[in-house]
Parts: sequence; C-alpha cells; structure tokens
Amino acid sequence: MNNQISLLGAQVAKTMPIIIMVLYIAGLVAIAIITHKKSRSLSGFFLANRGIGGWMTAFSYGAAYFSAVVFIGYAGRFGMQLGLSTVWIGIANALIGSLLAWIVLAKRTRSMTNRLKTRTMPEFFEKRYQNKHIKLLASIVIFIFLIPYSSSVYQGLGYLFEMIFGLEFYWCIIIVAALTAMYLFAGGYFATVLGDFFQGIIMLSGVIVMIILMFNSDVVQGAEGLRKLTEAGYGFIPSAEGNFFNSNAFNLIVIILLTSFGIWSLPQSVHKFHAIRDNNAIKKATIISTVFALVIGGGAYLNGGFARLFFPQGLPAGGDDAVVPEMLIRAGFPGVMLGLIMVLLLSASMSTLSALALSSSSAVAIDAYKGYINPNAKEKKVKLILQILCLLFITLSAVLAIFRVDVIVTLMSFSWGTLAGCFMGPYVLGLYSKKITAAGAIASIISGVSVTIILVAVFGMVDGGKNVGEIINLGIKRAPLIGVIDMIFSIIITLVVSAFTKKPDKEHLDFCFAKENIIEKAR
Repeated sequence: MNNQISLLGAQVAKTMPIIIMVLYIAGLVAIAIITHKKSRSLSGFFLANRGIGGWMTAFSYGAAYFSAVVFIGYAGRFGMQLGLSTVWIGIANALIGSLLAWIVLAKRTRSMTNRLKTRTMPEFFEKRYQNKHIKLLASIVIFIFLIPYSSSVYQGLGYLFEMIFGLEFYWCIIIVAALTAMYLFAGGYFATVLGDFFQGIIMLSGVIVMIILMFNSDVVQGAEGLRKLTEAGYGFIPSAEGNFFNSNAFNLIVIILLTSFGIWSLPQSVHKFHAIRDNNAIKKATIISTVFALVIGGGAYLNGGFARLFFPQGLPAGGDDAVVPEMLIRAGFPGVMLGLIMVLLLSASMSTLSALALSSSSAVAIDAYKGYINPNAKEKKVKLILQILCLLFITLSAVLAIFRVDVIVTLMSFSWGTLAGCFMGPYVLGLYSKKITAAGAIASIISGVSVTIILVAVFGMVDGGKNVGEIINLGIKRAPLIGVIDMIFSIIITLVVSAFTKKPDKEHLDFCFAKENIIEKAR
C-alpha cells in the first residue's frame, strides 16, 4: 500500500509541471481571444491606442527587461564567476535601469512622441531630426540586431524545457515559437501588456518562493551557504586583487553598466513610454517598475549566486547555460515548484519575445515600408505586413536558437550592446538638447555598428585568435565590455559631430521642446 502511495505521489510530482504549463497556455489563448477586437487597427495593434495605464505598463516594462536570458544565462554565468556579489546586478538594474530610466526618459518621451505623432524609435528620429534617411538606417539596424537577442531568449527557455520535460531541444523551441506567434498575431501590444500584468504576478510570486526554497535546500542550508561562499571568496564584495581589468570587480562593473544603462535606448523598452496613458500613469509606473525589478532582478541573480555551492569543481557538462537548470533539479524542488518556475521563465520570456518581435517588425513595416518605400500605403495593409513580419522574426529567431549559434549570454550582450551603442546618444541626448543634429545621430548609428565590428576583431586578436573564425569567436566573448564602450562612444560621437554640423530650424526645435503640458492637451 505504501509503495502504491509513493508511486502515485511520484507520478503526480512528475505530471504537475505539465498540468501547470497547460493551464498557463490556456490562459494565454484566452487573453489573445479577448484582446483580438482591440487590435484591429494599426495603432491598436502596435500601441494599444496609447491608452495603457501605470500598473500594466510597469509590469510590461519589467517583464520585457527580465527574460530567461537573465534567469538562466546571466544568473548562471555570473553566479559561477562572481558568487553572491552578482546580486548587485539586479539591484543596479532596479535603481538605474528602472527607477532612473523612468525619471529621466518616460515623461519626455511620451510628451515629445505625442507631439511629433510618432509610434516608433526610428519615426522619432525622423521627426526629431527632420531627416528621412535616419529612419531607414535605424530600422535596418533594429531588425538585424534584435534577432540574435530574441534567439538567446529561445535558447534559455529551451535548455530548461529540455531538462524538466525531457523533450528534445528543438521541440521546446518550436512550441515556444508557436505560442508566441499565436499570442502576438492575435492580440498585438494590448495582448502583451494584459498578459504581462498577470504574468508579472506569477513572476513575483515565483521568484519569492524560489528563493525561499533555495535557501532551505540541503545544498544551501540558509546562512551556512552564505558563510561558505564568503569564506571561499564568493561573497557579496567582489575581489579586485591582481590586475583590476581582469578582476571580478571590473567584470561586475561592466555587466552592471551594460544591463542597467543599455535598457535606456533599446526600442522594445522605449516602446513602453510611447504607449503609456498620461503623466499620472508614468508616476505610478516609475514606482511599480522599480519594485518589480528589485524583486525579479535581485531574486534571479541571488539565485545564481548560489551556483558555486552546487558546482564547487567548476561548470557542469552543459556549460554556463546548464548551471541554473541543473541547480533547480539538484535542489530537489517539488514538481509543483518546477512547474511554477517554468511558467515564471516562460512569462518573463514571452513578454520579451513579443516586445522584440513588435519592435523589430515595426522597424520594417512602419518605418521602412510605410515611412520610406510606400508612404501612401493604407494602415490595414501595413498592419498585415507588421503581423507577417512578426511571424518571420519569430521564425528566424527560433531557427538560430535551434542551431545553438552561440551561448545565450554572448548573443544577448552582443545585440544589447550594439543597439544601445547605436541609439544612446541620438535618443537620450535628443530628448534633452536642441544642439543634437541629424548628422550626429547618423554618426552614432553608423559608429555603433562599426565600433562593434572593429572591437570584436581587436579583442579576438589580442586574445590569441589565429584565423578569422577564432578571432570572431574570441572577440564576441568580450561582448559586455564592447557594449559598454559602444554606449560611451555613442554619447561622445553624437556630441562632437553635432557641435560641427547644422541644426534643425529654430521653429521646429521650439515645437519639439515646448514646455506646455502636451499630454493633458492631447487628452
């Protein structure tokens, strides 16, 4: 009798993740159906008619910020390298990537884009700088460099699906891609933010429970685990011994700068500022998104910080990307919790994937096709093209993920750093200074891509690459540092070139930077 009960319990534990996942997918399908009617127009599909409130926008911003790449790739790699000090990445993401970003960017972005009647970052560049070519250039860069970022998210989910459900990696990717396509194609941005709100609640509860269970696991054992890591040199203060530029402290600073400031100029995060309802919603979202990021980001990196306790001899056979999935299995989490963690990671990643697909596809459909190739195209046709491109973007990203082009941290860092390096100066400085010119913005975009390519080659050769393949492979591994250099260079080149080139006419600049409350007037 006892054996039968034990077998039944084991069977229930094994099937619980599947049951929870099925319920979650059913919820997403319901949201897609409910929101379909509200996404029939182009504005409804892409911006939800600029009517999203503070709570939903805050959760959507946070869910797009933190995906499976953070929970699995970043938390695993830097948890092994840095130990508990990796938690500072999550704290910085909350204070700089969320709180400061909303304070500095949200109100000005919402006001200026509403005044200029722009829906995307490339459209904003065109109207702000009165230059049509910059829109085409920006749209091409966005479409190309968001694909590897999206691919990294698929890979992160694929590794965990493979371990928990035992499915082949490629089937995991195909299932997630199909789910994302259905969800986004039917409901557009409104489906994304409505789903993000409910998924955000799942993420918050999932992270809290995950950390509690991890602390209580036989491997960590609460304060005992913290003591062991600290004594082994993997405590909350990173080592700066020896050559500082090769130290853990330097690596921590680099990844903090990349992940905390890079989000400032990524099109999928800026899109949230476009679509939010008004200033009151912005104030509310500023606080909510910061708390959300502190719990989610801090929890994800703290969880990764325990990695050395599970792998004292070094990385597991699967490398960086297998660290967190194997930790969860070895920690002995019950089936219900594994199911909740799967939903947690899928929730985080679905929002990121949807945001990436919308941002990348809009760059082609709205900015390149409607804005450059066929200005007279009807909005119904543009919306259809946008939906088709979303499907194409999802397919390309999934194919790259299936072939496991590179480790997920490298893919994300490469995309994140390059895009931030292209747009940091034109976007952030363009919101605040009338002195920034179209030539300065174009110089930043071109140099962002160029500097990335040059630094990949330089670092690859410095690190010992003997041929083109080795040079590229070694150089790309320096992606976080390259991204930080790119962002700094973007600010410098934008300022320098703008100082020596012609500015837009004064009347246009006065219109862009008017101090009256544009949002309230628009309402």
